[in-house]
Amino acid sequence: MAVEELKYSIQKHDASTLHYDLRLEREGVLKSWAIPKEPSEDPSDKRLAIRTEDHPTGYAFFEGEIAEGRYGAGEVELWDKGSYEPIKWRKNEIIVDIDGEKLAGEHVLIRFQPEENPKNWLFFKKKGK
Repeated sequence: MAVEELKYSIQKHDASTLHYDLRLEREGVLKSWAIPKEPSEDPSDKRLAIRTEDHPTGYAFFEGEIAEGRYGAGEVELWDKGSYEPIKWRKNEIIVDIDGEKLAGEHVLIRFQPEENPKNWLFFKKKGK
C-alpha cells in the first residue's frame, strides 16, 4: 500500500507586507508560518518564521488575489510546491525532508524563546542534507 504524500508549499504573499507562507500538511490541516524574507537553500541563512493559524489543506497550492477587506487581502503566488516527509515533529523542533521545485532536502523549524514569544521560530536548511 502506497503512503499518501504530505503537501508542502510556500506562497509568496503580498499583503500588508510582502512575506512567504510556509505550509506543511499535518493532521488534516496545513500548519503555517509566515517568513518575512525569501527562504534560502544556504544552511547559514536562518529565517524568522512566525507561526500563524492552521489553514485547510485545499489552500496548499492556491494562487490568486484575496479580495480587499478579507483577511490576508493581496496577491498570492505559489513560490514553491511539492511534498515532504516528517523526520522529527516535536513541540519546539520540527525537521522535514522537503521535495519541492525550489527547496529540497532536510529543513529545520526550531522555536526560539518559547516562553517569551511562542510563535517565533527559525527556518533553515540542515547542513549537509
